Amino acid sequence: MGVDSVVGGYNPHKLSDQSTITAALANMVLPSVFRPGPDGTPALDRTLMVSAQVTSAQPYLVTYRLKPEAAWSDSAPIAAEDFVYLWEQARDEPGVVDSAGYRLISNISARDSGRVVEVTFAKPYPGWRELFGNLLPSHLLKDIPGGWSNALKDNFPAAGGPFSIKNIDRDRGEVVLERNDRYWSTPVPLDRVILRRGDAASIASAVHTGHDQLAVTAPDSKGMAEFSGLGSPVVTTAAVPKPAVATVLLRPVSTPMADQRVRSAIVALTDRTALMQVGTGGGPGSTLVANGLVLPPSARGYAPTATAPAKPDIALAEGLLTQAGYTKVNGSWALGETPLNLVIAAPADHPGYLAMARELQRQLSAGGVQSRLITPAADELYTTLLAPRSATAVAGAAQVDLVVAPQPAGGDPATVLATRYGCAAAQGDTGAQSANPTGFCDPTVQQTIDRAITGEMSLGDALAAVEPALWSKAIALPVYQEADALVAGRELTGVAAGPPGAGPFATAPQWQRPSG
Repeated sequence: MGVDSVVGGYNPHKLSDQSTITAALANMVLPSVFRPGPDGTPALDRTLMVSAQVTSAQPYLVTYRLKPEAAWSDSAPIAAEDFVYLWEQARDEPGVVDSAGYRLISNISARDSGRVVEVTFAKPYPGWRELFGNLLPSHLLKDIPGGWSNALKDNFPAAGGPFSIKNIDRDRGEVVLERNDRYWSTPVPLDRVILRRGDAASIASAVHTGHDQLAVTAPDSKGMAEFSGLGSPVVTTAAVPKPAVATVLLRPVSTPMADQRVRSAIVALTDRTALMQVGTGGGPGSTLVANGLVLPPSARGYAPTATAPAKPDIALAEGLLTQAGYTKVNGSWALGETPLNLVIAAPADHPGYLAMARELQRQLSAGGVQSRLITPAADELYTTLLAPRSATAVAGAAQVDLVVAPQPAGGDPATVLATRYGCAAAQGDTGAQSANPTGFCDPTVQQTIDRAITGEMSLGDALAAVEPALWSKAIALPVYQEADALVAGRELTGVAAGPPGAGPFATAPQWQRPSG
């Protein structure tokens, strides 16, 4: 099958590693307690689990029972230690996807040789079914050099799913997966799946000639035309939404961006339509305009909560900057003798986001705001530059004012809300601190977030209360939901777009190619 890239890391729990290839390998290689059902609702994976249920309300306790035959490909059992490892890393490490749920866990205990896992939560947590997806082989990862930062950086040391990885060759742009012979459940029909890197033209040609039977790629409008031109021998799904939203983060943790008027002025100077055109290139994501701060456009129950101006409002921006004490000198804004000079960051090796960051830089320059673009590696961006810091550390640290990057948008919406915009638990007398890459923390908003994640308030009521406040504070500007195009040859059966949030690789165990 054809894909855009095979470059890792491959850790599905790290913000820096989110990609189509990471989602593909996680779905095919790693075990999960729950997986998205046909409508996206979590369904217990009974190949791994006997049961998982709330067994006590006070304290809030969930008991997981694993099948005794479930094991990693090196014969080590899939057991409680894998739950503990994932909990500890997701709770403590920066740059983790949907970490808020793991931070609610107060203890994990085990019995029956680790096959029964008891997870105690500090508070009620209705979203618990979203936890412990893509379990990792803790017995192989917990002592590796570099720790969590190197977990699944280059490969998977063991498999716990229907496929295992035979080889990853980045130079050739190829990943070879084979049927996992030590998989305890029903073997998959296919002996081998090869993921091969290519551009839209080469992938379209390979599908046309039958060298590729399947493609999952994010083409621009020209690439979409290549696939559409294949005609009746193939089936094309124009858009498979991904659980990620391209977003501009406006971080209120530096001196200029701490002023809400400055952040609002930056939003007023931004041409979001132009950013979307640059980022998608007219590809499948171009139809998924994001007008919500928590739910993505493809989510069930999504409704726009605000609509950013389609074009820049220069007069509004100038008024806001003037109110904030800035004056325009020789075409550039300054506060006294200090120019307004912002740092924009975008992850390297993400061409669409780099292009959007350059376009944003151009737009700000047209409005008289100077800026500097930095392009760190994604891992450095999320785990170092955007890591939550104490107030004293922030004051002396190099600041990133604006970030153009994907934001995860799958799983339990209340958990997404808490992970993106929530505060960390207070430690001693330090007061409320940010626990998210945006650097945002508002105790007033946090009260609603806490009620939403514990189920005390419905999601609808919470979003109705929180989203207007978040929009007014101008801390995030969603642009569009990412999407892939799915192209499948007629000879391959069992292929589908997959459940919402999971994608086509969730259907891999059903793929079949007739012999001959």
